[in-house]
Amino acid sequence: MLRPRLTDYHGIYKGQSELDFAIQFFDEDIPLYIDPFLLWKSPSQQDQSLHTSIVNSFNNLNFLLKKGRETEALELLINISECPEVGLGVSKSRRGVRLGRSYAQEVLGLFTKIENYSQFGFTHFEVIQLYVSGISKDRVSDIACNFIKSFLIDYTVSQCEIHSIPIEGVILDSIYGYRENKLLTNQKVYLPVNPETKEPIIFTPKRWLRFSPWINYDNYFQSYCPRDEIFNPGQPVERVQILNYNRDNYGVVEDYVANRVRQSEDCVNDPLFSQIPVLSAKRKLDEILKLKTGKEDGADWKYEKLCSELLASLFYPNLDFAVEQSRTESGRHVRDLVFYNNRDIDFLDEIFSDFGSRQLVFEMKNVAKIERDHINQLNRYLQGGFGSFGVFLTRNDLPKVMFQNTVDLWSAQRKCIIAVTDADLALMVGLYESKQRSPVDVLKKKYIEFRRACPS
Repeated sequence: MLRPRLTDYHGIYKGQSELDFAIQFFDEDIPLYIDPFLLWKSPSQQDQSLHTSIVNSFNNLNFLLKKGRETEALELLINISECPEVGLGVSKSRRGVRLGRSYAQEVLGLFTKIENYSQFGFTHFEVIQLYVSGISKDRVSDIACNFIKSFLIDYTVSQCEIHSIPIEGVILDSIYGYRENKLLTNQKVYLPVNPETKEPIIFTPKRWLRFSPWINYDNYFQSYCPRDEIFNPGQPVERVQILNYNRDNYGVVEDYVANRVRQSEDCVNDPLFSQIPVLSAKRKLDEILKLKTGKEDGADWKYEKLCSELLASLFYPNLDFAVEQSRTESGRHVRDLVFYNNRDIDFLDEIFSDFGSRQLVFEMKNVAKIERDHINQLNRYLQGGFGSFGVFLTRNDLPKVMFQNTVDLWSAQRKCIIAVTDADLALMVGLYESKQRSPVDVLKKKYIEFRRACPS
């Protein structure tokens, strides 16, 4: 499979929209992050309590400093700055690096350099992004995850019980003990694991995830930073000067945080995937219909890009978008769209049962007509997780001879290849707009027409 997911591996055929947790990939991170602000604003007492524990645990670093235990505080901060088990971020290997000692010392220095933090601690620790270079959204998320890792382990186990996901005994290097205010090492717990590496996996609730924390440097810089007070006219804008200014002007940062709190009703979690509006879908369809066939003026590239963006929304949530990939077949460049088969409707379940298609592959061809070589290319590709079901995304219906070629392929190898055309895309967009039926029904219609033409 391409971009294998935990749920697909364990035969749990539910889309991301149906699950409470973010589905993890085995070999790469999910490009989202836990935002502590979402826990703070949540109506759930549990979430609010978890936010309190995160902030109290972070502020305990100040207690250690005041007790002369700076080395202990420094080591603790470094060790909680990376949490690979949750698989959040942009790493292609699910492995990040911990915070460097110099950056960790700068973070701890905020407790001594800014009097208010020394006396009262942080209310929203995410503001360290506004004071220290090298602290970004991934670091904030990992620190939060480590402080509540014990809860996340329990949450993961409960979700595994609900969805019958196997768990195994694993040893975690450390789990933060809220009562002890320290890391408890070599803790045995039961969690789902990566089947190849046996590395443990911890789930995170979707409701806590955003692409960027509500309180973040980019938002502060764009909407609140008093640049006229920091830079002279014509002077280059450099981040380090802004961070230095913020450390010397604590009140400006607190005003920014207060402003974000006032706007908190607008702070919502970010879904892993958002469908495009109907108007955007219709515009993309119009652009596709106006394109010439072939490669002139990049028409093939434009066709592939528009179709990728359109189908990802049209098929959601019945088919979760997996990947847009390139491959080379007999010296030809081929573009594919691949979707996870969630099997949540009878047609998709039949495709899985009859053809073994755990993923559906769409080969995009901006050509006037499909030829024998195209069919042979797709035929060779239909194996493994793709099973024996494939789709051409092309401009026109298959010529009669080529359609008969696909029927013969069915007779000889029980492989099914159908074509989705411009007219089919228009029908899908119409269904997308009306909301009365799923655009996936157009795929079902094409499949039924194909099977009727095949010998029994």
